[in-house]
Amino acid sequence: MNVPVRLPLVQPDQPAFDTVAVRWVHHWNSHLFSLAVERPRSFRFRSGEFVLLGLHDGSRPLMRAYSIASAAYAEELEFLSIKVEHGPLTSRLQRIEPGDLLYLGRKPTGTLVADALTPGSRLFLFATGTGLAPFLSLLRDPDTYDRFAQIILVHSVRRVSDLAWRDQLTGQLADDPLVRDQALLQLLYVPTVTREPFHTSGRIQALIDDGRLFGPPLHGPARLDPAIDRIMLCGSSAMIADLSERLATLGFEEGSNARPAHFAVERAFVG
Repeated sequence: MNVPVRLPLVQPDQPAFDTVAVRWVHHWNSHLFSLAVERPRSFRFRSGEFVLLGLHDGSRPLMRAYSIASAAYAEELEFLSIKVEHGPLTSRLQRIEPGDLLYLGRKPTGTLVADALTPGSRLFLFATGTGLAPFLSLLRDPDTYDRFAQIILVHSVRRVSDLAWRDQLTGQLADDPLVRDQALLQLLYVPTVTREPFHTSGRIQALIDDGRLFGPPLHGPARLDPAIDRIMLCGSSAMIADLSERLATLGFEEGSNARPAHFAVERAFVG
């Protein structure tokens, strides 16, 4: 059992960081938690980007890249993190409380943004584990629904309790007044579990291979088609490597901010 503690924070010498207060913490289970921090007035980001977040380790700031899960217009910045018992950062970060102080980088960046994709009809968001985070930001952005007729979020996890935001996503973001009407018509949420009984089981690749992903209410062809489909990948390096290779064989081209194309990957998190 973790005992909450107040974490001392030393003002960093580097101007690249702000000091922000924690607003709330939610523990999904013993492996996963969310937190939100106050948003500095000058902080701007695009839906899908990541930023450095961290603490002081006694001699210097200890920072890690975290995708921002909140909407680009939100008054707070939300993050989703795993718990690593002996992790240099997460072993301490998981013990924070509201009011504790963290470091926040001032320069968000990333490639999981709408600008990395050319226009299309269907947008597939393939996530494993905490790879869900940037897609939560995109799904709260009205511009995402304006760009694509249908948005399909596939979230693969090991345990049912790892399905963070399951209730809200199953309800098609009904508690979000800015996008709920569009999400009701355009968002399809497909959670899948690999190590426990669940109504949908198996890895993302399996859902593609056996056709389960393409049943109703999905519109369009029962396959991934570069003529109409745009795809984003975030999560395990194995999933990203496998699906990137598969997409290439199907004629999909990887896009970036400078050269938009058919699918986007956040390379900053891929080893």
